[in-house]
Amino acid sequence: MSTMGDDRQLMARLAGGDESALRALMARHQLRVFRFIVRRVKNEALAEELTNEVFVDAWKHAAGYEGRSQPGTWLLSIAHNRAVSALRKRREETWDEGAAGAIADDGDDPQVVAQKGDNAAALRPCLDGLSDEHREIIDLVYYQELSVAEVSAVVGVPEATVKTRMFYARKKLSEILKANGIDRGWP
Repeated sequence: MSTMGDDRQLMARLAGGDESALRALMARHQLRVFRFIVRRVKNEALAEELTNEVFVDAWKHAAGYEGRSQPGTWLLSIAHNRAVSALRKRREETWDEGAAGAIADDGDDPQVVAQKGDNAAALRPCLDGLSDEHREIIDLVYYQELSVAEVSAVVGVPEATVKTRMFYARKKLSEILKANGIDRGWP
């Protein structure tokens, strides 16, 4: 049986209150959900907390899962909403300029990263130059390997909007890579 079929069975069992189904769903999707969230919030401790909240939400709302998307996509949709809420809350908190100025920047500049010859390592900082919406689309399509329809379900926008964001994200990323002397590697 396929993983998707197994996941749908797990969701049915979860809706019935089966704790072993929750453990199985977590074993199958926890790392993916965590990686997705940590790329959004850029804080591992917060990402761990939000990942746990995603699975608590899945437990509480499993009966509401309608099966219109794959269970993994449904979990990423919950993760997206949790991450957006956490980022919104963080923006609302008071910013301490003195403390922020005291934080050392120990990251390599783009030229040093490019010289290391590791395109994956060079690409990650360049992604930070994208807007949150564009970075999320790139992550979901290229790293999470979701279809346009699945991305649409996760972020709650029409498929045409996903395609438009993907176009502009790739265009902007290409400009950032070029400015940092990195061959983008795609036509």
